[in-house]
Amino acid sequence: MQNIFREYDIRGIFEKELNEKSVKLIGYLLGKEVKKVGEFVAIGYDARTHSPILRDFLTSGFNAAGVKVLDMGMVATPVCYFANYNEFSGITPSGSVMITGSHNPKEYNGFKITIDKKPFFGKDIYALRDKFLKMSEFEIGDDTSAIKIPAKKRYIDYMTKEFTHLKGLKTKIILDGGNGVVGTVIKDIFEELELNYKGLYLEPDGNFPNHHPDPTIEENLKDIKEALEGYFEIGFAYDGDADRIAVLTKKYNIKGDILAILFAKAMKNPTVIGEVKCSKVMYDEINKMGKAIMYKTGHSNLKVKIKETGADLAAEVSGHIFFNDRYFGYDDAVYATLRVLELIKNGIDLDSEIEKLPKVYSTEEIKVPVSEDEKFELMKWIKEILYKKPSYLPTIKSIITVDGVRVNFENGWGLIRASNTTPVLVTRFEATSKNDLKLYQESLERLIKEARETL
Repeated sequence: MQNIFREYDIRGIFEKELNEKSVKLIGYLLGKEVKKVGEFVAIGYDARTHSPILRDFLTSGFNAAGVKVLDMGMVATPVCYFANYNEFSGITPSGSVMITGSHNPKEYNGFKITIDKKPFFGKDIYALRDKFLKMSEFEIGDDTSAIKIPAKKRYIDYMTKEFTHLKGLKTKIILDGGNGVVGTVIKDIFEELELNYKGLYLEPDGNFPNHHPDPTIEENLKDIKEALEGYFEIGFAYDGDADRIAVLTKKYNIKGDILAILFAKAMKNPTVIGEVKCSKVMYDEINKMGKAIMYKTGHSNLKVKIKETGADLAAEVSGHIFFNDRYFGYDDAVYATLRVLELIKNGIDLDSEIEKLPKVYSTEEIKVPVSEDEKFELMKWIKEILYKKPSYLPTIKSIITVDGVRVNFENGWGLIRASNTTPVLVTRFEATSKNDLKLYQESLERLIKEARETL
């Protein structure tokens, strides 16, 4: 059971790990945390078939802890975050829980938690785990009483008001919701703004009958790419809970770090946070306009860092985009969609801007399977061997250890980091030539092999 408590959230398989007993206890323990700052928690859930069941279990736990539940129903994760910044009939939530398996297989589910407008993660989740394991026999009865709140309507109204200047934009837009929950809000927003769009798979269906809702996997973008070969000019695809986005033109699949450059160009003296997987091009280009900060991977980490620094924007390669400029500093794929359309309305040619950037070659994320027990120990050995600078490594200019190791070579870089959510090491490589890319990748893969043999 302890493995369901992850760095950024709580996640497991329905009935096997997330069952009546465990989820009621999680709700109870989270209720005790919410009670430290207030009396109300907002709960929303995604399209998975078991999400409403988990909502009921979680509600019983919160009620047992003396925390009143504000029920949002089926919503996108950004709506859940948005609720923390709103008042409902005189009530402001002191926290929120989004019940979502995000892009995981359909048997999974989980909880993304906010308390006092801050992500509840890392050491807080691990402390909750320790209490959970000590109280595993604690019995909680049924009490699903809750106050329904119109968080979804409030969110739709906010977006249509903030982006009223997009009304009637003629750009031909294709959306792929992957049968996740983005369709619960984006259709109303686009229709109110009279946008020229067509939706693919916008009806929520927790069986995900058309394709898996993970836009980082190219296979899942096949239908939207076909649409862009014809009538449509710009496409947007979403993960299962609508906090990650893929942006596609007829020519490019624009990753989160490149999107950050495009957004920053519309800001005055921007401060932008990127994760360790972001391209050097992003850091270099943003430093020409303002200030770029490299930080840890993970949506919770970036939300904390954006508040700490007051940065305008943060981005992950995977499509988590966090706007603090004119917004609240959390990852919201719907809001990011509207900001892309705003660039287009303002005359920005996305393809042209991308083609002005320095040319580099890069890999996708490459995942190296390891055991959950050995991944962090392996990273220690990787660092130890790396600092000895074995002869097979090309000339190293610097080593960044903010999250794993990002090794800067003369013409590029390579990254090795332990995933906080799965039993893998994550690697990524970038260089100004294909030959250097191959060299850096092979060198660091040899380093991993040596570390494994040492371990």
